[in-house]
Amino acid sequence: MQVAKDDQKTFFNQPIVAWSITLLIIYSVICFSIDTLPDLDESTTTFLYYSEIIVVSIFTVEYLYRLYLAENKTKFIFSFYGLIDLLAILPFYVATAIDLRTLRLMRLLRLARLLKLARYNQALLRFSKALFLVKEELIIFSIASLVLLYLSAVGIYHFENSAQPAVFRSIFDCLWWAVATLTTVGYGDIYPITIGGRIFTFVILMIGLGLIAVPTGIVASALSDVRKQHR
Repeated sequence: MQVAKDDQKTFFNQPIVAWSITLLIIYSVICFSIDTLPDLDESTTTFLYYSEIIVVSIFTVEYLYRLYLAENKTKFIFSFYGLIDLLAILPFYVATAIDLRTLRLMRLLRLARLLKLARYNQALLRFSKALFLVKEELIIFSIASLVLLYLSAVGIYHFENSAQPAVFRSIFDCLWWAVATLTTVGYGDIYPITIGGRIFTFVILMIGLGLIAVPTGIVASALSDVRKQHR
């Protein structure tokens, strides 16, 4: 793939530069976290603002440089890394044009910079390749999990609605119980009191344990295959 070959030869993929950008990503996330602290003094706010400008400027240059080198520019723009690189800088430019009080979610997109680490870390790169190898299996598993989640909500609704109409009022209320139970979190804010409901909960808990094991095994097997390919 020509784009990938060109990408590997870029200045930004030199080890020292890659590590520098990795540290810059971590630095920007730390600044983002500090920026959420209340009652920051003016000097700290100013420092964080100019730090953000410097970080975004470097990431913008990187994005434009990679776009310039890409043989198929449209493919690069809509590729996984292309979109991540764009999301890493987009919130800053949007924030300068639009009042963030109506777009607070854009601030969270700054955390997309964490995903840029995958470009510079071989372990994360192998993990992303492993996910790509088993994407179809994971999609099927995710769909099956959503179906099971809904069926669990329907089941507990029929067991508990008559006994606890204020808690298990509808299928939508029961979905919260299904999420907490299937993930084996069990917050305890909503739980069955009937015998049938408790037996049903036990069955769902056992299935939930299996739900955790299945994707773990799939990804672990794919990681093993990727390591063998690298060797």
